[in-house]
Amino acid sequence: MRTHAPGWRARYDQWFTAPQTVVVQPTTWCNLDCRYCYLPFRKLKRQMPVAVAAALAASVAQLTASGSPTIGLVWHGGEPLAVGPQKFTRLLAPFEDLRRAGCIRHYVQTNATLITDTWCELLAAHDISVGVSIDGPATMNALRVDLRSKPAFDRVLRGTQRLRAHGVPFSVISVVTTASITRPEELLEFLAELGCHSAGFNIEEIEGVNAGRQVPTSEQAEEFWRRTLTWSRSHHDRLEVRELDRLGEYLHLIRTGQRAEWNERRHDPIPTVSVTGDVVLLSPELADTAEAAYDDFRAGNILRHPLDEILGRAHRLRYVRDFLTGLDRCQAECPFFDFCRGAQAANRYFENGSLRSTETNHCRVSRQALITALSNLAAKEKERTS
Repeated sequence: MRTHAPGWRARYDQWFTAPQTVVVQPTTWCNLDCRYCYLPFRKLKRQMPVAVAAALAASVAQLTASGSPTIGLVWHGGEPLAVGPQKFTRLLAPFEDLRRAGCIRHYVQTNATLITDTWCELLAAHDISVGVSIDGPATMNALRVDLRSKPAFDRVLRGTQRLRAHGVPFSVISVVTTASITRPEELLEFLAELGCHSAGFNIEEIEGVNAGRQVPTSEQAEEFWRRTLTWSRSHHDRLEVRELDRLGEYLHLIRTGQRAEWNERRHDPIPTVSVTGDVVLLSPELADTAEAAYDDFRAGNILRHPLDEILGRAHRLRYVRDFLTGLDRCQAECPFFDFCRGAQAANRYFENGSLRSTETNHCRVSRQALITALSNLAAKEKERTS
């Protein structure tokens, strides 16, 4: 008989809030074959049936009716646009009443190579926020290639130009590799000219099937963030940087006596719904990951159980409990926890082989190096003025 240790529900509620984001996988397939991609099934042409989207819409309606704030639906593949405009429109249809009522907002993360005038009209009609994956100018984008190993840069650029021509705003996510981490100013200038309103930098990670490549070091990351901070100080009106904005928000709350607001923020469980309706929690990167000890990270299936029920028993899942244990350890041991808050379950699993673990290279290059860079910049400025 399975027994449940007392306190797990309380510990889950301490760390997690109601979902603010739901990741939806319309297809496993991608028309690109990026050298650092973590997705194991990106060459399989599986698509989400409309029945799965309809079941998810019914679940989201229950969540919003019970008082959850506006939920962001992030369409993320594979390449979401690979399903084509007609199929994507059918997947959106069950959510349309929720969208019109302001209960949800659609987001799509795309490589932009498939964007046409028809896509731009569809994105605008449904008020879909667009995120484009591009790593910088052509030399920095060289790892983003198609299935024939041909560079995708020119096609990505055409996609962003079409978005701009139709007045569709977009943000950017750039993977920062060992080839680009020493060139932050060139990257930032390119993105500022590209026309995106904001950019986020994912320093390359060991994740999923991306396990054999060399990734940037902490020292490289600290220098990258130092130079990014310096550039942004003079050019913030040209480009917002996601990581710097989060750091700025943290510092503002601390300096203005609002630490309690920061400390009370809890993690989003980020339910990720696969093409089959399987639901994975904590990190989208754990979807499609085979792990017998955790039942492949499945928390349920949206065709059989609504999201509120799946989330209601999340604290019983072994992998969620292991992650909660890791969070407790982070809080007790890590001097950077006040800012970092200890998330990123997938990095713990793929880097350390355990969700109970604490520090990862992702922590070091994306959180610790950023704080250290700011601290060292401030110290140098103090020396100059003293």
